[in-house]
Amino acid sequence: MTTYLVFTRLATTDQSEMDVYSSKVGATFAGHPVTPLAAYGAQEILEGSDHEGMVVLAFPDKEAALGWYQSPAYQEARAHRFKGASYQVTLTEGL
Repeated sequence: MTTYLVFTRLATTDQSEMDVYSSKVGATFAGHPVTPLAAYGAQEILEGSDHEGMVVLAFPDKEAALGWYQSPAYQEARAHRFKGASYQVTLTEGL
């Protein structure tokens, strides 16, 4: 079942760390079956708290999504995201 990872950036706290994260994250997708569906495009908040932007990634199933998210390459890049911004990350299965 298609599974989505939704990254919601709530607030940037260190742009230099986010720049490092941005330079590393693309390479972490190599060898993983991921389809980016949205990445920081124009948005309109209809309900809930304001936030800076979001990324939506599609994977063929939960195992593939977690395989990428828990991969050593992403774990290394993710450390910079943790230092650079506050995020909410949600894994959700499709219909």
